[in-house]
Order: sequence, then C-alpha cells, then structure tokens
Amino acid sequence: MKNLKRQWKFIVVLIAGAVGLISQFALHSKSLFSIGNLQFPVHAIIIDIIGILMAISLLLEIFHDWKPGRYGVDILAVIAVVSTILIGDVWAEWMILVMMTGGETLEDYATGQANKELRALLDKTPRIANKLVDGKITEVKVDDLQVGDTVLIKPGQQVPVDGQIVKGTSSFDQSSLTGESVPVTKNPGDDLMSGSVNGDVAVEMKLTKAAKDSEYQSIVALVKSSQAQPAKFVKMADRYAIPFTVISLIIGGVAWAVSGDATRFAEVMVVASPCPLLIAAPVALVSGMSSMSAHHIIVKSGPTLEKLARAKTFAFDKTGTLTENQLIVDQVVTDDKSFDQKELQSLAASVEQQSSHVIASSLVKATDKDLIHPVTNLKETTAQGVEGDVDGKHVKVGKLSFVAPGHEKLNVTSTAVYVSVDGKFAGYITLKDKMRPESPKTIERLRRQGAEDIMMLTGDHKQVAEKVAKEAGITDVRSELLPSQKIQAIKDVPKHLRPVVITGDGVNDAPSLTAADVGIAMGAKGATAASESADAVIMVNDISKVNDAVAISKHTMKVANIDVLTAIGVVIIIELIAFTGVIPAFWGAILQEVVDMITISLGLLAKTKPSDKQFGLEEK
Repeated sequence: MKNLKRQWKFIVVLIAGAVGLISQFALHSKSLFSIGNLQFPVHAIIIDIIGILMAISLLLEIFHDWKPGRYGVDILAVIAVVSTILIGDVWAEWMILVMMTGGETLEDYATGQANKELRALLDKTPRIANKLVDGKITEVKVDDLQVGDTVLIKPGQQVPVDGQIVKGTSSFDQSSLTGESVPVTKNPGDDLMSGSVNGDVAVEMKLTKAAKDSEYQSIVALVKSSQAQPAKFVKMADRYAIPFTVISLIIGGVAWAVSGDATRFAEVMVVASPCPLLIAAPVALVSGMSSMSAHHIIVKSGPTLEKLARAKTFAFDKTGTLTENQLIVDQVVTDDKSFDQKELQSLAASVEQQSSHVIASSLVKATDKDLIHPVTNLKETTAQGVEGDVDGKHVKVGKLSFVAPGHEKLNVTSTAVYVSVDGKFAGYITLKDKMRPESPKTIERLRRQGAEDIMMLTGDHKQVAEKVAKEAGITDVRSELLPSQKIQAIKDVPKHLRPVVITGDGVNDAPSLTAADVGIAMGAKGATAASESADAVIMVNDISKVNDAVAISKHTMKVANIDVLTAIGVVIIIELIAFTGVIPAFWGAILQEVVDMITISLGLLAKTKPSDKQFGLEEK
C-alpha cells in the first residue's frame, strides 16, 4: 500500500465505498460475524481492511520521519481511523479515508497547477535536430550530436544546442533565456544559444557545445532539480505538530471523560485530522516557486524561499554582477599638446582594433567608428601591448614599460592603457567597469525590504572597488579578496545578521555561493559553475531580480504561515463544536474536506503578485 501512488490510493478508497454502498443498501448484506456489540457485514469488513492497511502505511511513514527527529501531526489521522473502527462507525471511517487520500490528490493537483510554468520549460526541450551530412538532412536525437556537427535550423524551430552560424542571417527570439522582448538578428559568425527560436529564414549552424553542456539544457537541469526538491519542505507545518496534537488529544480526552462515551472522542479525532495542515505549506511554497519561474528566477528548493524571506545580509560580487563586465572609457589624459583627447583615443583604438584582449575590445567598442583608421605593420607583444602605423604615425599601446620604458611611474589607480606616438609618450586612457543601470536602485530597494547589511566582495583593487561601491550605494566594501577570503567574509557574518544571501556570476564565485545561506547566480550569460553551485538562478541579465526574489519569498512565506494558522484555527474551532456532540463523525469528516479546499485555495494565493511595499517600491 505504501508504494501505491496517491491517486491510486484515492481510487481504491472510492471503489471500496461504492462496493460498500451496493452491499449495504442494494443487496442488504447481513453481518458475517460480530464482536461484542459490533457487527461486521461485508461493506464494514472491506472498509475496515482498507482502513487498517492505510493506518499501517501511515504509521510506517511516521516512524520513518521520527528517526531523523521530525515530529509530524500524521498520528492524529491514525488515531481518527482507529477510533472509528473501534466504535463501528464505518461510513465515518470511510470519509476519513476519502479525506486522507483525497487531500493528497488535491495537493498533487494544486501542486501541478502551481508548477505549470516549470513544466512548460521542460516540455519545450528540443529532442530532435536536423543534421546536415554531405548536404543532406538527417533527423537525429539532440543527445547524439557532437561538437563540430552542422545542423539546419528551419524557420520557427528551436535551436537544439549551442553553436555558431555558418550560413544565413535570421532573427532569433531569446526571451525564454534572456527576457529580451525584441528578437535579435544573428549573422554568420554569431553565437546561438540553445532554446532560442528562429524567425523566418533557415540558417546553418556548427555546434560549439555538446547538448548536455548547452545553455537551454543547463536551465532544464536546474528546473528538474527544483522539481525534485519539494518533498524536503512539505512538513513545514510540523513546527506546530506537537502543540496541535496535544491540544486535539486534550479536547478529545475531556470530551470522552465528560460524556462517558468513547464515540465523542472519535468525533473529535475525526475533525482533528491534520490534512489541512499538511497541505497548506507545500501548496503555498510550490506556488511561490512557480511565481519565481514566471519572473525568470529558478529556485532549487523550498528552504531557499524561507531563507530569502528572512535574509538580513546581502553580499554582491562586483564584476559581472553589480557591473556589466564591460569596460567603458573613463578618462583620456594627454601628455603632449600636439594631440587632443579625441585624436589620442582614435590612434589607440585604431592600433587595438585587431586585438582580442578585453581591454582592447572595450576601447574599440567605446570609440566612434569614424575615428578608427586602417593600421599597417601591426605587431603584438604578448602581455605587453601592440604597435603599428596609423596615418603615417608609429603608435604603441599597452603597459607603460612597453610604450615608454624610460618614463617615470604614474600614479594611476584605474585600469589604464598607455600610448606613445613616434617614440614619444603621448598620454593614457583609463577604463572603468560599466555599472548596471539597475544596481543603485536594487541596493536601495533591498534596504527598504529590510536588509540590515549590504556588502560588496571583490578581488579587484581597493580604489576601483570603492568607486563602484559608491556609485552603487554600498558602504561595506571588501576588496582584493581571494575566493577563500570571500568565503571567510561570509562565515564571519554574525548570527543576528543571518541568513546571508550572496549574488555572483563567475566561476570564482561558485565557492562563495555554496558557503552562503542562499547563493544566487546571474545565469543569463551561461555562468555554469556559478549556476550549479547556487540555490537560485536569475535567468535574465537583470540584477533587480534579486529584489523580486526577496519580495516573492516574503509574500510566499506570509501566505504559507497565514494558511497554516488559519487551518489550525478552523480545525480547533470545529473540534470544540464536536466536543459538544452536535457533529456526528461522518459529517465531521465532510467538514474536513471543506477545510482542505479552503487551505488549497489560500495556498494558491502565493502565485499572486506581491504588494509594491513587499517589492521595496516607494509608496505613492
């Protein structure tokens, strides 16, 4: 019985009830035997056997939970079943079994509804690809594709794996991956992310990653992980288990003592069945996880929601998290009056245009295309710089020791490239991290949502870190940290400022994400190591989603707690009414079904949008 699925248990109970009704009211079956005053006709025997098996199954589950130290309220359900068997109230016993198995089935249904967005992502997973072999199309399984294979992406088809366009130009809908509402045009040489949807033109793509390592499959793996977790938090109501169980047993015991009738005890135990409490928390929490998914945030487990709702300290990595991991020109400083700032940047960018170094590409990107001129006699010296001829001038760009070996050391605290023209030092260009436009607002909103400490943890230089922190609105700055020192900084957060949430994006952030109470990864750019180590993953390139995650968590936990307490309150009121004897056991069981429905409905409210105040928005 224990291994039967929940819906099959429910079906078996319904069939037993149907057989019992036919036996008692159609066939008028007589008692086969009796024990004392109790009669045992066919329908009573069938329902009692099922009731005993259900009670044994539940007792085994209770024992399994007790071994690791968890104490639930399931014992009340067992007492209710046994009580109705002992007093011979067969149909009340059957209603309790309907309530137990039906409540579980309703919970599954509600969980399925709440989990709809997560399932939709799994359903869209590409499984078949059009592989090109000698110009012919062959349908193959996505998992069988190998790096270097060429596939055809037809109009309207989903990109099956990560790759690079080799032929054709088309627009691609990347909204499920990046949240971008406008399709992005992709040309030969551009990268394609699996999960993107092709527009109107067929393109040929060469695979750069295997299916298991591709972007969309990584997201799907995270979703599957989140779906596997709910069983860990369905017992949230167990924190109320002992007091609720004691109160219910006292009410039932006093009712028995006052009336002198064991039936009264059974009537109280029937309405004391804990199904509403067991349903309340998981429905609310899975609804919250569904809401997260709708906001492009994948949460791997229920406890993550609980911790996010109580978080007091937030830590952020700098590069790629608070900033866009893109350098922009900060200052252009000339040392020779024969060059103005515009010309100096033009010469430097022209020489750097063929370099793949991040600083070079950032400088070129930040320079007007009209200012970038052809370069000849280009030569690159590894780890030093580049040189070449631009408009008849020999230009060197790179480290100071490379462009002007004899020049005195300059006190430049930012990232910089130095420039010399025809052997003479001409000046330097500093670059800085480009702040995400939403970062300052994110920090401000987190404070409104109750954050007591916000810090920045980075391996960058102190002056650079402090400059970024000031712009973001962060006062607690920890710079020049190694990954191990980031972990120590998290561990050193005092107990009264926990839970600690850290947000990062790179491979070097993975250990810190694991060490924090909640690790959030910025996964839009495919930061696989960080995503795998995190408890939650933001699937769009928007750090303000950290605020959304906190707001949704607070809203979810508020709904969950209200739901559990409401269920307890209603059940205890019904117990007190049953104490008087005015609610027969059969009708008490029906009332419990009504309470189950109320509980599920309240739990689904976690899918609703949190208030502006919970989002940390200013009141208008």
